[in-house]
Amino acid sequence: MQELDRAIAEHKRVHFIGVGGIMMSALALELKRQGAFVTGADRSDGERVEMLRKEGIPVTIGHFAETVEGASLIVRNAAIHDDSPDIVAARALGIPILERPTLLGLLMRGYDRRICVAGTHGKSTTSAMAAHALLAAGKEPTAFLGAILPEISGSYVLGKRDFFVAESCEYCDSFLELFPQTAVILNVSEDHLDYFSGLEQIIGSFRRFAQLALNDNGIVVVNGEDENAFAAVKGLSGRIVTFGFEKGDYTAGNVTFDRGYGAFTLLRKGAPLGRITLQIPGRHSVANALACAAALLENGLSAEEVTAGISGFTGVARRFQKLGTYNGATVVDDYAHHPQELAATLRSAKAMGFSRVVCLFQPHTYTRTKAFLPEFAEALLLADVALVTDIYAARELPIPGVNSEALAKMVPNALYVPSLADAAEALKTLAKPGDCILVCGAGNVNEAAFALIDDTKEM
Repeated sequence: MQELDRAIAEHKRVHFIGVGGIMMSALALELKRQGAFVTGADRSDGERVEMLRKEGIPVTIGHFAETVEGASLIVRNAAIHDDSPDIVAARALGIPILERPTLLGLLMRGYDRRICVAGTHGKSTTSAMAAHALLAAGKEPTAFLGAILPEISGSYVLGKRDFFVAESCEYCDSFLELFPQTAVILNVSEDHLDYFSGLEQIIGSFRRFAQLALNDNGIVVVNGEDENAFAAVKGLSGRIVTFGFEKGDYTAGNVTFDRGYGAFTLLRKGAPLGRITLQIPGRHSVANALACAAALLENGLSAEEVTAGISGFTGVARRFQKLGTYNGATVVDDYAHHPQELAATLRSAKAMGFSRVVCLFQPHTYTRTKAFLPEFAEALLLADVALVTDIYAARELPIPGVNSEALAKMVPNALYVPSLADAAEALKTLAKPGDCILVCGAGNVNEAAFALIDDTKEM
């Protein structure tokens, strides 16, 4: 895109709307590094906004028409609606507007091996796992991730022009703007029903994502044991590689679990390549590791580099992240916001030998809560005690009759706590030595967890 090249070459201003998002903040930093004058706006302050300011990127809180004046290019997040005052003003002024995934796609085109990790669940962890393994092998990848990777102290790392790793989200078909050379499909299930009409459309979207790689003589790595994921690639021509516990080109042999943490022998067409011992819990983590191993091996890494790299991966922020303790209970933060993710996280915690699992859940968006109310209730039954706090609206307006109190009433072991302050106080009362205090959700629910940790520090 000429406007982007000119902004970088001539140090022109690029304005990011919704810059506080984890991927948007990384892209803003990258454009500043390349030479553009970068500014941003977001609806609220936060850790990433403060980080951007420290890096010399001015950020305005709120969406105002005047913030786009003088910009040569706008980059926006998919969550920013067309009626946002800054978007309306940019169009009136004739300023070109790039969607976030379009910019990501433009940046990755200059790389030889472009690994794009997609799936309804697990893409943040799996893309970070791949980036970690590449870093450990000395490959110096460039990576844009959807979560904080501790060894790079962020969600973005700039490397050489060989490997590019990107988390690739299906929401609003945004991953169709990318240029994968290796398209990884972890799983496919119903989600984002504020955009997709249903499962059939979602499968079709993943099919087009896979075709992007195949059209470029690339590779598709797909879960052969996930019916919907496999349906997305069925009948496509090209290099399709499958993985699964028992079914696929790459499988897991001699799988064992120790207090929830898996270990397995990595097999390629039945031949052992080495042993992987995971430092992240859950059966789903084994599946993610298989996908990561398949993608890296198919891109030239050795079995030794892959098994060592994955075994050394300790996880990312907000994915079963241990924050500290309170009254002898372990406090854990997890991003789970879909019923399948919530159930998987709770099963992982239950397998780790805690006395009890006390789960605080913050539903994320009204449309998702409405679509999966019975499934969320079923998942919360896995907790010994469940607390449900008010819905995190994100980009949405309330839907009449859809609320957290209704969800809590469906679960015999659940209590409704309206605010995060109420939730933190309830957790203080409930926490006992040996418990796992698990806070789940994609919003700001971890503020209740930090309140516990901070209270411990002040004691």
